[in-house]
Amino acid sequence: MALDRGRYWLTLLLALPTACFLVRLFMIQHDCGHGSFFRNRWLNDWIGRALGVLTFTPYDYWKRSHTIHHATSGNLGRRGTGDIWTLTVREYLSRSALGRLAYRAYRNPIVMFGVGPAYQFFLQHRLPVGQMRAGWRPWVGTLSTNAAIALLAGFMMWLMGVGPFLAVHLPVTLLAASIGVWLFYVQHQFEDVAWASDGDWTHLEAALRGSSHYDLPAILRWLTANIGVHHVHHIASRIPSYRLAQVLRDYPELRRIGRVTLGQSLRSIHLTLWDEARQKLVTFRDAARGSRQVGPE
Repeated sequence: MALDRGRYWLTLLLALPTACFLVRLFMIQHDCGHGSFFRNRWLNDWIGRALGVLTFTPYDYWKRSHTIHHATSGNLGRRGTGDIWTLTVREYLSRSALGRLAYRAYRNPIVMFGVGPAYQFFLQHRLPVGQMRAGWRPWVGTLSTNAAIALLAGFMMWLMGVGPFLAVHLPVTLLAASIGVWLFYVQHQFEDVAWASDGDWTHLEAALRGSSHYDLPAILRWLTANIGVHHVHHIASRIPSYRLAQVLRDYPELRRIGRVTLGQSLRSIHLTLWDEARQKLVTFRDAARGSRQVGPE
């Protein structure tokens, strides 16, 4: 074992591919939540719950939140559940200095893809945050997942020791969490994304224009279970991940809609505000420049 021989760098090197496989398990859990991975609903739900122990994601809690996300994605009037919180330029400029600072901190890449994923998967998922009054199911699902995680972690610590377990498992989980948040981010935060007010929002337009086609290299498409074909997924969420590539082959015109390459996706990090006048995501600098040009009323 690399730890026994003082080669922790090898453990860290192997953490990345291991984290990618954990991301793939999460994508299978995601399909189970949509009832698409298996034909049997019972099998989808229980495999999803079992995988939730490995992904630190309580299945029933996440499933309900994700269902709301699909019903509200791209709707300016229904932001806040299962999405990346995005302010409009007007909302941002109307905030106090402290409010602007807080939003800037939230959208900082270190927080968004480092601190944020760690908080979400290690702390936020331990209670049914946002679903406290949604009945018993989110509570039972979340607390039973927590208990199973504690039992599994306790057994592994007993088997290999607390230090070695944390040294191996923490980097893998943190990396997987960051990759997962990055994928979700790019799927709805890209240069040509479209948002709409509540009265103008339609499911089809939100799916086609509000979700990206993250065109990844073949190995990354497999590791992420084709979740990059996100516009098709939002059109018909019951299509299993292993059929999404076939949809693109059958309907090649969908390849061009919302297409974002790996290189292009890196530029989306700085797109932080929705400009309702220009109907596009802009940077903080763009928003500040626009406010100076308009001037005081």
